[in-house]
Amino acid sequence: MNLAEKLLPRLSEWQPTGAGRHSWSTDVEGWNLHLAVDRADSMSCLIWELTLSRTADAPAGLTLKAWAEGIVERVGGLMEDLKVYEIDPVADEAVLRSDSPSRRGAALAYYEVQLHGVRRAVVRRFTANKAKPGRDQSPFALTHEVMAHLAEDIIG
Repeated sequence: MNLAEKLLPRLSEWQPTGAGRHSWSTDVEGWNLHLAVDRADSMSCLIWELTLSRTADAPAGLTLKAWAEGIVERVGGLMEDLKVYEIDPVADEAVLRSDSPSRRGAALAYYEVQLHGVRRAVVRRFTANKAKPGRDQSPFALTHEVMAHLAEDIIG
């Protein structure tokens, strides 16, 4: 049974109640998956943030650059493909972003994956508008199946 197959029943069993943002975590195969969601049901989530944290040792020789490039190659379930935007070897961090952001009126929407060394990955979605500076984080919807495969693709 692969990681995605192990995650699917756990995600389906989680049924948060009440309004507001909800959090959920589970450990699987040397990783902790943590979700912050605005809504969840038996098939999908409106995700604010998905964090994967390594709880076991990283494979010998794995580099931040190799992990980032591997994620770009593997991830295929998002609305846009990812590309390596920046690798900062001094800070030991990398940023991956949507290759071609989606247009929503005058705004652009894009995924961002921040890598903290080879130990943690954080997935978020942002919108930016040329008419005003900055960007805003926004929730994004994924089915449990797509989310489980996304986690598996990031983990590698």
